Parts: sequence; structure tokens; C-alpha cells
Amino acid sequence: METSNNTAAGYRVAPATSALNPLDWIALTLMILGGLNWGLVGTMNLDLVATLFGEGTGASRAVYILIGLAAVYGIVMAMRLGRRNG
Repeated sequence: METSNNTAAGYRVAPATSALNPLDWIALTLMILGGLNWGLVGTMNLDLVATLFGEGTGASRAVYILIGLAAVYGIVMAMRLGRRNG
């Protein structure tokens, strides 16, 4: 099995670690945290962001805005990675 040419089943595959820059990792982390928070809201009616920063406070709103911006950036990141690997 040859792995040095970085292909899988005839398709070019970008190395997973070099495909993401630091901003991509930050956005990905925020999206994961946002998803986990929504999972807690859905399963246990617990909004962890509101619990940590206060409901409706400027800090909690800032966290929600950052997570939302990360999600928008995630759309752009997914399209960029799709073009690179496609």
C-alpha cells in the first residue's frame, strides 16, 4: 500500500493538519462548543453560556455572536476545503 503520494482510491487527499489554518481551528472549536451547548439545551434544558456568563448579559451575547460568526465562517471554510479537495 503506497501512502507517500497522498492519494486514497485515486482521489487527491489534503493532509488533515495542513488543511486548516489557526483561524479555521478557532472557528471549528467555537462551532463545536456551540453545538454542545445546543445539545445541552435540547437534552437537559441547560444553557451553559447563560449559566456561565448570565442570561442576556453583554458577555453571553458576545459569546453567541462569536459562535454565530464562526458558523458563517465555517460555511466559507467548507466551500474552500471542498474546492481544494474536489
